[in-house]
Amino acid sequence: MFDKILIANRGEIACRVIETASRMGVRTVAVYSDADANAKHVALADEAVHIGPPQPAESYLKGDVMIAAALATGAQAIHPCYGFLSENPDFVDAVEAAGLVFIGPSAAAIRAMGLKDAAKSLMTKAGVPVVPGYHGDNQDPAHLAQEAGKIGYPVLIKAVAGGGGKGMRKVGAPADFAQALASARSEAKTAFGNEAVLIEKYVEKPRHIEMQVFGDGKDAVHLFERDCSLQRRHQKVIEEAPAPGMTPEMRSAMGEAAVKAALAIGYKGAGTIEFIIDASDGLRADRFWFMEMNTRLQVEHPVTEAITGVDLVEWQLRVAAGEALPARQADLAINGHAFEARLYAEDVPAGFLPATGRLTHLEFPAGARADSGVRAGDAISPFYDPMIAKLIVHGPTRAVALKRLERALAATEVAGSVTNLAFLGALARHEGFARGDVDTGLIERDLAALTVEPEVSDAVRAMAVLVALGLERGGDWSTGFTLWEPLAQSIVLAEGGVEFTAVARVLSPREVAITIGDRCVACRLGAAGWSFDNVVGPANAVRIGQDISVFAGHGFHFTLADPLQRLGDAAAAGNVIEAPMPGLVKAVFVSAGDVVKTGDRLAILEAMKMEHVLTSARDGVVAEVLVAEGAQVEPHAALIRLEEANDA
Repeated sequence: MFDKILIANRGEIACRVIETASRMGVRTVAVYSDADANAKHVALADEAVHIGPPQPAESYLKGDVMIAAALATGAQAIHPCYGFLSENPDFVDAVEAAGLVFIGPSAAAIRAMGLKDAAKSLMTKAGVPVVPGYHGDNQDPAHLAQEAGKIGYPVLIKAVAGGGGKGMRKVGAPADFAQALASARSEAKTAFGNEAVLIEKYVEKPRHIEMQVFGDGKDAVHLFERDCSLQRRHQKVIEEAPAPGMTPEMRSAMGEAAVKAALAIGYKGAGTIEFIIDASDGLRADRFWFMEMNTRLQVEHPVTEAITGVDLVEWQLRVAAGEALPARQADLAINGHAFEARLYAEDVPAGFLPATGRLTHLEFPAGARADSGVRAGDAISPFYDPMIAKLIVHGPTRAVALKRLERALAATEVAGSVTNLAFLGALARHEGFARGDVDTGLIERDLAALTVEPEVSDAVRAMAVLVALGLERGGDWSTGFTLWEPLAQSIVLAEGGVEFTAVARVLSPREVAITIGDRCVACRLGAAGWSFDNVVGPANAVRIGQDISVFAGHGFHFTLADPLQRLGDAAAAGNVIEAPMPGLVKAVFVSAGDVVKTGDRLAILEAMKMEHVLTSARDGVVAEVLVAEGAQVEPHAALIRLEEANDA
């Protein structure tokens, strides 16, 4: 076994690898950029090496710097985790040339599976079923459009070097193909440096089911399946294992195909074979096709660990150190059911835009596994993926595990950034999902219902008022009483940008009457906490500066407002298109004087490895273009100003 390894990554997965390595007695070296100097993974490791500025291209993607850090600290091996350099075969070659061990597959295996078109040809030869499509070298747009027509619409355009939903576009009709192709290529070139694409048949009721495989270069096993069908923009949201509705016959067929795929390339380490399933007639052994292989540890690996009892990172270290496979196929079995929900800093009502912010409060419930790379007080950086944590639960049955997921999400407390917590809670309560009737289109079909803003109750608002006044633990306001009646105190809170006024009257050290609008809420502090109109209310709330968070089923957030400050002229609303987040202006489609309609594309902002199209909120005329292509902008920076057509 190794004495010391370097973790060539950051965030929750770096923490995850460090924890297992430490348990095994292996010392760890972390690496960090300027943005991560005080990060959790740096604190957990035995040593840490600074590798450069925040931009990944100048830090976490610098393979030579990683190797130099490993050699300088005496590390014997490098663990790439996922993302960044994890599937870069040139990096693997360089690691081995330096006399170090790469904790993962060989460069040859990564190259074999790195391009989707070549991988599918290889899988066909190995007897693994593949999706009908075009995987050729001819990248002429006219030829690709012709091939799409042969396959039959709808089709899916996919970057051959892609992953994580980037460089991927669904096309429903021939008229939309050219624009979708250009968009997919642009995003693929930015994300992967390779704009080549392939075309596949789009399965109408698809399920995304993947098989966890593990090899030692000579033999391979599978550790059963994970269902990753709950997706948005081709990115996974909630994963589970095993897959609902899976039959023994189909599991056997998929497992056999996955092991064939691993053996075909002499695979060593942890990997995932991803399949697309046509679920229009249930799960059938003749309705699954190979999509791609991820030659690394997956984000969702904890659900496999939960149902098998296997620590996949431990297996990675043991096999990389020269051991044979730690178990045979017959030794592996499924125990119960597990879910993983990905908690992100993102603005769901704004279209799931990635968000930033400093986490002023962060707590996870007991009884759930929380894999996180951040702590309270840490900032969500604009330079990296905005994941806050992965929340994992396990139960003896799917129904029990799903209830535990729902409770764990409701008990998770986050303040300081907007999150997708309420959205995850809505998914956990979705009737179709509860039945196991899932496919990759579920979120898109039910998006309106899943993203409805949770209703704020009078009890939640009253609790926010108590916290604002410092009365969450009771108080007598001894100077607040007169001989005639309690003194009333007025307070203004903003909730989602909308202000409301509340009037609080302290009746006793444990009783407060709070009037909000035409409602008066009777608040009483008892042994179980505050009750509101005789119903026990939210258990926890915090105030950080002027911001107040009440944690009641995914959290509600308020700001203590200055009643003397009000918004400016509301008539100006919609006139200025602002940057919703920090990013790079990739394209500007309009010029001063152009007439635009509601929904017209105005610009593309590239942020957090994704392209975000900015559109016009109303009809009008472009008065000014305030930014140039290639500019780096901050949140809320003015990009384009509109005016009414009759003002021009």
